[in-house]
Amino acid sequence: MSHTIERVADNQMKITVVVPKDKVFAAMHVAADELSRVMNIPGFRPGAASYDVVKQRVGEMKILEEAAEELIRASLASALIEEDLDIVGAPHFTMDVMIPGEDLIYSADIALMPKVKKLADYTKLVVERKPTEPTPEIIETAKKDLARMQTKETRAAAGKKLEQGDKAVVNLTMKKDGVVLEGGESQNHGVYTTEAHYIDGFVTQILGMAEGDEKTFTLKFPKDHYQKHLADNDVDFTVRLNEIFTIETPELDEEFAKRLGFENAAMLEEKLKENLAAESAVEERRRQERECLDLLAQKSEFDVIPDILVNQELERMLRELEHSVGENGMELKDYLKSIGKTVAETKLDFTPTALTRVKVALLIREIGKKENIDVDAKAVDAELDVIADRLGEDNENRARVYEPEYREFVESQMRNRAVVDHIMAAMVK
Repeated sequence: MSHTIERVADNQMKITVVVPKDKVFAAMHVAADELSRVMNIPGFRPGAASYDVVKQRVGEMKILEEAAEELIRASLASALIEEDLDIVGAPHFTMDVMIPGEDLIYSADIALMPKVKKLADYTKLVVERKPTEPTPEIIETAKKDLARMQTKETRAAAGKKLEQGDKAVVNLTMKKDGVVLEGGESQNHGVYTTEAHYIDGFVTQILGMAEGDEKTFTLKFPKDHYQKHLADNDVDFTVRLNEIFTIETPELDEEFAKRLGFENAAMLEEKLKENLAAESAVEERRRQERECLDLLAQKSEFDVIPDILVNQELERMLRELEHSVGENGMELKDYLKSIGKTVAETKLDFTPTALTRVKVALLIREIGKKENIDVDAKAVDAELDVIADRLGEDNENRARVYEPEYREFVESQMRNRAVVDHIMAAMVK
C-alpha cells in the first residue's frame, strides 16, 4: 500500500491511499467467504460456496463493496500510524478508483487534532486560595433558613387581610399587550410575602387583600431579567387571593435544638458551621479548578481549533443543559421559549465556553504526556470495584463495569483528574 498527503487548510489534510490489486483480490475472496456464510445459496451449505459461485450469485462489484470497508479501515489506520497523525471526527471518503481487478484508490479528508503550540509555565501562574470558614453572617442566614424549614402554617381567620409575613395562595395570570404569557397562568400558587425573589412591587400590590379579593395591576420587569422578551417591559398581573395562612417561625433556642436532636443550641450551631465549611470547601475547590484551567488556557497558545471539536463540545453542553432543566421537570424546548432563545442562539452563547473547554482538554492531554502522569492499574481496579458495589445486585450492569471499554473510560477520567490535581498543586497559593 502507498499513500500521499496534501495539506488543504489549517489542521485539515487530504490523504490519498492506493491499495494494490493483489491485496484487493485477497480481500475479495475473504468477503466472498463471508457472503457465502450469510446468504442462502441453493445446493450449498452456509460457507461452502466457492468464490465463482458467489460472484455469479451477487456480482463481483458487490463482493468488492463488501471487501472495501475492511481494506479502507486497515489501510487508513496504517497510513495514519506511519505519518503519526492524530485525527478528530470521522474522515470524509471519496472513492477514486473502485473496479474489480484494479488497484483500489480512495481519498480521505481528515481533521487533525490541534496541538498546544506554546504551553504556559503554570508553575508561575497563581490562583489565590480563599478561606472556607463560614462568616457569622452566613451562619446566621443558615440558622434562619433552618428555622424557616420548621415553620408552621395556620389558616387565617375569616376577614383577615394579607400582611407582611403571611403566605398567600393565589390564582395568577400574567399578560403582555393583552396576551397571556407562555406559562403565565397558575392556580393555587403559594406566595410567601417574606421572600425577595418576586418581581419588584408584586408583594406590595397584594398586601391588604382579603380572601376572595381580585386585583389587576401593572409592573415593569427588570432590565436584566433572564426572559429577554419581558426585560424592561410592562406586564399586567391579575391576582385572585384564595387563602391566607399565618406563618409561625420557631425561635432558635435550646428547645428548638433539642427537637432537631442536639443537646443544646451551641451544638446545633457547631454542626451548622461544620456543614457550611464542608460545602464551602467543595465550592472553593471547584472555583480553584475552574480558574486554574481557564487561566492556563488563556496564557497558552494553540493551533487552529477545528470546527468539529467546538461543535462536539457545543452538543455536549446542550445535552448538559437538557439534563439540568429536565431535573427541574422542564423540557429543553420549553425552557428555551421561557428565556426567548432558539437552539442556534443558545449555541452561539455557549461558543466561547465551548472553545475554552476544548483548549482545556488539549492542555490536560499535553501536560499528562509532558509530565508522564499515569494511573496505577490497581487504583483503576479499586475504582471499578467501588462503581460495581454501588450497583448492588444488578449483575448485568456490574459485569459491564469490568468490560475493557468502560475500564478505558474510567482510567482516562482518573488520569485527567490526576493531571488537574498536578496543575492545581502548582498554581493555587
